[in-house]
Amino acid sequence: MLNVYLSTEESNGPWGLNSLLSYQSDSATVHYRSDFPLRRIQQAGRQIQSQGAQAVRLVGDGWNYERQWAFYCGFAATITAVEIQWASIDEDELELLNARRHCSDWLRKTVNATPEEMSPEKLAHEATSFLKKIGGDNIHAQQIVGDELLADGWVGIYNVGRGSVRPPVMLEVDYNPTGDPEAPVSACLVGKGITFDSGGYSLKPSAGMVAMKCDMGGAATVTAALGYAIEQGLRQRVKLILCCAENLVSGNAYKLGDVLSYKNGVTVEIVNTDAEGRLVLADGLIAASATGAPLIIDAATLTGAAMVAVGSDYNAIFGLDKPLLQQAQQLSDLVNEPAWPLPLEKWHQEYCPSPYADTANSRVQKGGGMGGASNAAAFLSRFVDTENSRWIHFDLAACFRDGGDSRWAAGATGLGLANIAGLLL
Repeated sequence: MLNVYLSTEESNGPWGLNSLLSYQSDSATVHYRSDFPLRRIQQAGRQIQSQGAQAVRLVGDGWNYERQWAFYCGFAATITAVEIQWASIDEDELELLNARRHCSDWLRKTVNATPEEMSPEKLAHEATSFLKKIGGDNIHAQQIVGDELLADGWVGIYNVGRGSVRPPVMLEVDYNPTGDPEAPVSACLVGKGITFDSGGYSLKPSAGMVAMKCDMGGAATVTAALGYAIEQGLRQRVKLILCCAENLVSGNAYKLGDVLSYKNGVTVEIVNTDAEGRLVLADGLIAASATGAPLIIDAATLTGAAMVAVGSDYNAIFGLDKPLLQQAQQLSDLVNEPAWPLPLEKWHQEYCPSPYADTANSRVQKGGGMGGASNAAAFLSRFVDTENSRWIHFDLAACFRDGGDSRWAAGATGLGLANIAGLLL
């Protein structure tokens, strides 16, 4: 096991004055500066792991909660199990580190699973099992599967998923620690669970499809966020709705030009079958509004436009409630999961018109045209009771890396987990 120390002094000897790391016989020292210290510490964790270390012990002074978590984010590997012993800190912070690692590890493992492993029903099962291990008897779950979705009017999830032989699923999890079945729901989480996205008849190119196992990252993120909030002592009733489907091409797949009629009366013309995430989330947001929850949070790997706007280090956030947006951004800074608000107003709803329905699900332009992320968020807003619920949408631009970089291993990052959990507490 490699001992890892922290130092604000520059490295010396054969490592050079600007080296991030120096090594001794049984230890390494991270040399970080005052500019962006957490990024540099995360880079050090990534370098140590990429050099073959699989077990480390953080020792010495300077290892506060934030620095230890930053190191772990870099040290965590894509498929290899790693071992880390935290440095001595306050007992409450140690429990927080262990809880955050537990939920983040589950999220990463789930998102990184192959599309064959993670079918819609398997995702629903894994999410339920994970939460029951944390919440015990306070967790109750039910699934609506396949043709049952159509019978119940959940047309978005049903139509997106009907092209696959593996049926689509709506999962509803009720976390109710009060013991009162009539207790009000304080918040509702909604997650996009597209376990593989081919684009449907608006077929993605191979290069754009290879990482589409990550398209259920929103579902995994809100599930892990609820688990993390429970581990931190959440005592309010919260519901979780996962909208799970495979978006595939077949003789039974939904088509361009179809019109979907949602339970809230909104009709939607399909002009892009690759804009499927908003179609399944619409069902989830209708269901969330029906709970009467004063807070609704949805998360999705929804648009490439968000990644163009904020890059891969930030999640994009949207909402009509500006104080809630500000709260989410402040929390993102506190937990070192950067998020940035992008424009959203009611009039954005008019930017995807249709002569055949109340709205189209996109525009017939590459990437949905200019302002595509805002237009997608505006589409979602049609399905939220914003008069009675505060609502925020996370477009998870930072939740996945196609390949490893200087700070992250390839695959899921977990960014957004602690931010969403913080909004529940």
